[in-house]
Amino acid sequence: MSEASRRIAYLGPMGTFSEEAATLYASGREGAFQALPFPSFPAVAQAVETGVATEGMLPFENSLEGAVSATLDILIHESPLRIRGEVILPVRHFLWGRPGSDLTGIRRVISHPQALGQCRRFLDRLLPGASTVAALSTAGAVEQIMRDDTLDQAAIGTQRAGALFGALALAPDIQDEKRNFTRFIVVSHTDHPPTGHDKTSLVFTTQRNVPGSLQACLAELAQSQIQLFHIESRPHKVRMGEYFFLIEFEGHREEPIVAGALERLRTRADIVTIFGSYPATTIP
Repeated sequence: MSEASRRIAYLGPMGTFSEEAATLYASGREGAFQALPFPSFPAVAQAVETGVATEGMLPFENSLEGAVSATLDILIHESPLRIRGEVILPVRHFLWGRPGSDLTGIRRVISHPQALGQCRRFLDRLLPGASTVAALSTAGAVEQIMRDDTLDQAAIGTQRAGALFGALALAPDIQDEKRNFTRFIVVSHTDHPPTGHDKTSLVFTTQRNVPGSLQACLAELAQSQIQLFHIESRPHKVRMGEYFFLIEFEGHREEPIVAGALERLRTRADIVTIFGSYPATTIP
């Protein structure tokens, strides 16, 4: 991929955490890049699939709220894209209002559902009577309150979003946990070549009516001394009572030990889909 041709799709508008993650990802690489905002996660994936963008930035999991279901569903059910990289971003939430508003007068708080969940304690204690309204993005929420002619609503958004739209900071750092991180994944048509410090993400389904099938699948990784980072189940969505199992582990799919374990896993599982191998990032 030509560095000069890099076009990174992200959940817009400008001022979202996704834009911040895209900028952080691109800043560690040589050459110019263009960040392209899109209105939804499926639109980000579609932009990459159709060549409008070369890579896409999607939130994958948060240290407080867990996995981002919308992203997992795209990877499992909707898109052939592969994970090429990851970015771990510290999350700081600000409560923004229109100039002239006051915290005591806020009756409605707007933001992305993940942001609302990450600031639940602040909202319950300082704004117990305020209703919450979901928005497609944190930046979109800030833009909305600045567009509406009322002083009784606020938005949870990034510091950059408040500056972009000229909002008034009613409270900084309102996230429930100060060590709050969101892990973003970079999706593209191919994953990343081995670097020696990689991780692999995949999903599999167990064989039906085979006792101990899940244990047998995971045992193939343990047998090769492969370090498992993450395991999570997701509904099959077609067959009731059946699940996809997302796992992430140390190593690249092309490494001989990992490749051998994956071959054995395929004999134990019903379906195995590798999302990709990519450089592992350490939490700051």
